[in-house]
Order: sequence, then structure tokens, then C-alpha cells
Amino acid sequence: MATRRIVEIGDDKLRKHAKPVEKFDRRLQTLLRDMAETMYKAEGVGLAAPQVGILRRAVVIDVGEGRHELVNPEIVEQEGDQYGGEGCLSVPGQYGMVHRPQKLRVRAQDRYGKPFELEAEGYLAVAVCHETDHLDGVLFIDKADRMLDPEELEETE
Repeated sequence: MATRRIVEIGDDKLRKHAKPVEKFDRRLQTLLRDMAETMYKAEGVGLAAPQVGILRRAVVIDVGEGRHELVNPEIVEQEGDQYGGEGCLSVPGQYGMVHRPQKLRVRAQDRYGKPFELEAEGYLAVAVCHETDHLDGVLFIDKADRMLDPEELEETE
């Protein structure tokens, strides 16, 4: 396993649409492992492939409930609303208030191509939305209705 360089705001790759994963091979498995290691080392809760410079539809997430790997994720249902502070490993030092669904259902594939569905609530739903947005070239700063100072973010948690 290896950590990869996290692409930061200003890099064009963060604004491009990622392509669907078609090959479920050792390269994909290595990418997912490296993304997870990179996410943990950076103390993040999610990472999308474009954030490490790979324009493929793959994300890893761990909000403290165990790691989720979502390949070709598609949010198929959402309900409710939650509003909270968000930051991003690709937008260091910036935080904003964002509306996200309280609950959602996402359809994806695992690292071997097997389809599955995941129901997410609360913080996990936020992370799924945040990371899947990356796959479409969308950053949380595009959805934030106001930006925060780091001290304000602590107050929202």
C-alpha cells in the first residue's frame, strides 16, 4: 500500500467528470487501498479518486463505522435535510455550511464489480454526498451557503 498526493483546489482534475469504472482488476483494488491509506493518513473521512488525480468513479469513506468502498456510486433516493459544517482534503483550511439529505440510498459496485446498495443516515449520508459530488467535479464550496472560520466549525459539531 502507498499514500498518494492529494490534489488541491486549482487543479483542473477536481472540476472534471470522472468516468465509470469498467475494469474490476488489480489496478482498481490497488487504487482503493491506496486511497484508503491516503485518507487515513490525512485524517479525512472520505476520498474520491479525482482527489488523487484519477478520473474514475470510485470513493472510499470511513466516518468511524468501518470503511466503505463505492465504485460507480449513484444516489437513488434521498430524504430529509441536515445542515452542517464541511471541509475537504482538497480545499485545505476552508469550511462551509452545506445542506445535505438526512438519509439516502446509494447503488454502487464493490471492488470486484458486484452491485450492492447502501443506506446511509446522518454523517455517513453527508460523506456519501460529498464524495459523489467530487465524481461530477463539484466541491463543497460550490454548495456552501456561507463559509466558516475553523473556530466556527467546532461550534457546529
